[in-house]
Amino acid sequence: MKFITALIFLLVSNIALAIEKPILINPIIEIDTNQGKITVQLFTSRAPNTVANFLNYIDNDEYSKSMFHRVINDFMIQGGGFYESGQQLKTFIAIGNESRNGLSNIRGTIAMARTSHPHSATRQFYINHRDNTFLDAKNTKYGYAVFGKVTLGMDVVDKIAAVETDDQDKPVVPVIINSITVLKAAPVQEIPVI
Repeated sequence: MKFITALIFLLVSNIALAIEKPILINPIIEIDTNQGKITVQLFTSRAPNTVANFLNYIDNDEYSKSMFHRVINDFMIQGGGFYESGQQLKTFIAIGNESRNGLSNIRGTIAMARTSHPHSATRQFYINHRDNTFLDAKNTKYGYAVFGKVTLGMDVVDKIAAVETDDQDKPVVPVIINSITVLKAAPVQEIPVI
């Protein structure tokens, strides 16, 4: 009986939490960097778990004072995983790969970075500086999950992509992510990606 009571309590608690925290439909977020601001629309319907994971890090203020630690001009800018000191930031549990969602790694899209294991994405993300369709899922091979698109601030992405880097692709002068915030939930219609 105690087990059933505990189970009912957990169920009711989870329902209450779900009611308190609405699911945002295609939220618009702002990445505020020391190089300028980048506005991104996230695609909830195409990558629900990836967007929820990203928003969880944002809600817990986990990106503030991190940096774009890997910058390759004409490829991508990657960040969100390290402080300027080089200290790696804590991660939550890895998420399942949603690269088979019909979205492509084209210029201006945001996607999850990961290791060679397809289901290893946690907090690091990248913004494509050019079309990188070779990163998309192919047949049975997983790709890198796109979950949004830059709507404003591609000039800032271009500026970051052009910074001087060392032989490890780390910017010589750190590119700091001051904060990432949710600006608003967007209309249900998504901005076309393809």
